[in-house]
Amino acid sequence: QVQLVESGGGLVQSGGSLRVSCAASVRTSSTYSMGWYRQAPGREREFVALISWSSGSTWYGDSVKGRFTISRDKAKNTVYLQMNSLKDEDTAVYYCAVLLRRVGAPKAQFVDYWGQGTQVTVSS
Repeated sequence: QVQLVESGGGLVQSGGSLRVSCAASVRTSSTYSMGWYRQAPGREREFVALISWSSGSTWYGDSVKGRFTISRDKAKNTVYLQMNSLKDEDTAVYYCAVLLRRVGAPKAQFVDYWGQGTQVTVSS
């Protein structure tokens, strides 16, 4: 069982920056990728970014490309999401995710473990 603990959410002004972190409680050699999804009120959970745990390859959702950067620290079992140029529409609960296998599309249904979520609110 993998437990994921997110931190770093909060309130930020539009155009600002924020970094969220996710620490995995147990090192899992079977992890294929870790990353982030988000969910705004009344909307489906949306893919944000993933990073391959072994190679460091990254994937991003179209709405965050060029603004968000995902990274990992393998020694700390931690993944980070640096969010720049934040917009009002980035407001959501951000969930850390672990996938144990490669998938064709990063749909939320393929996530094996979820964190509890951290709120990010962007105000204009």
